[in-house]
Amino acid sequence: VYTIGILDFVFQDDKADSDKFIYRVKLSDIETNRVFYDKLTFMYLEMPKFRRKPEECTTHFERWLYLLRHLSELEDTPEQFNEGIFAKLFGEAEIARFDKKQLMAYDESLKYYRDLKNSVDTAREEGEIIGLEKGERNTLLRILRKRFGVSPMIENAVNNASVEQVEHWIDLALDANAITDVFPNA
Repeated sequence: VYTIGILDFVFQDDKADSDKFIYRVKLSDIETNRVFYDKLTFMYLEMPKFRRKPEECTTHFERWLYLLRHLSELEDTPEQFNEGIFAKLFGEAEIARFDKKQLMAYDESLKYYRDLKNSVDTAREEGEIIGLEKGERNTLLRILRKRFGVSPMIENAVNNASVEQVEHWIDLALDANAITDVFPNA
């Protein structure tokens, strides 16, 4: 368990050490001096001591600290923050600054985008189903042509049958000795 305290002040006893701004603290039993519970850690971040510039922040952790300290002051996205989660954060922050008219326009465009995406996804799924059904019909016809030959009547029956019926005929065709094993009226 981690408890993280983001402090906007410096501990009184700690003002002399201007470089140390992260404190990892464990609870210990006063009598035994042993750690009370090893899985419990308190972290304190003294933000006034974090003085790095954006270009000096080389790790994600340092970039998060920089943002926590300076986000309210930033007008533009620093170059070092134009990737991944940071780009997303700045995008969300920009949306949060929209006035009512901009927010309504944004919501409307987002709704339009989602509707369009859902339509495309649905069409793709339906297209896949149609493609699979067509593939099963073609597979059945190939098996029948190769093994027995196919009359126009059988081809018409295959093209107008349900998917379940086509699958049943494929199963029959794989073991059939004659076309009549699949189509008794042929």
